[in-house]
Amino acid sequence: MQTKIPQTSAVMSALLRADFTTLWRNRRSLRLVLLVPVVIVISWKGMVNMMGGAYVLSGGITIGLISIGLLGYTNSIARDRDKGVFQRLRVGPVAAWTIMSSRILVQIATIMAMTIAIFAVGNLVDKIVLPPLGYVTGFFAAVLGGALYLSLGQLIVGLIKNPETVNSTTRLVYFIFIMVGMLGNFGVLGDVVKESIQWSPYGVVNRVIATALQPETWNLQATYALLATLGYTVIFGVLGIRFFKWN
Repeated sequence: MQTKIPQTSAVMSALLRADFTTLWRNRRSLRLVLLVPVVIVISWKGMVNMMGGAYVLSGGITIGLISIGLLGYTNSIARDRDKGVFQRLRVGPVAAWTIMSSRILVQIATIMAMTIAIFAVGNLVDKIVLPPLGYVTGFFAAVLGGALYLSLGQLIVGLIKNPETVNSTTRLVYFIFIMVGMLGNFGVLGDVVKESIQWSPYGVVNRVIATALQPETWNLQATYALLATLGYTVIFGVLGIRFFKWN
């Protein structure tokens, strides 16, 4: 009796179809996650003339990345693990990396859609017009920043097993990043906090995206922020994979 093992491409295709179907069936929560950055971009319309269009767009994209990486990805992983979805998948001839890769690819697709939506809203509502190269480099910078928050979400769900605790932790981290990050950038919390925020995950992602939207302004500080983004992503990702439990 022969046992047929499906090809990796067939497994990935099936997993992607299932994960995109799940995302579509939960589109109400997806709309809520995507609504936050769009509202931010619209409400910051008055800041376009003062701070520039790139600043407004980068702020909206950064907040959207936090929403997707922490509220979307992390909670879905914790929920499926608690329901035994991963246990059932690993019983079959499915490599562990294909399961997680499928989930991450779905989130990256969401990040791409969110970034395009931010660009469209910024252009139609806020009348923000950037050079074509700025949109291209900003798009890839958003995907890179999204990888940081996905790895941070992986770390949280790796360290915490209880789904309710994961949910409360991600909401707390989300609130800290949003409130402290935005207020710190404006200097409301003092110079020390402002300087610290610049090199936090929020600050480096925001700087990389804002500078990428205006590639002619790229400087040494942006390069350091890019290296910090890559460093955060690698550290969070390695620790998240190391401590993650499938059940």
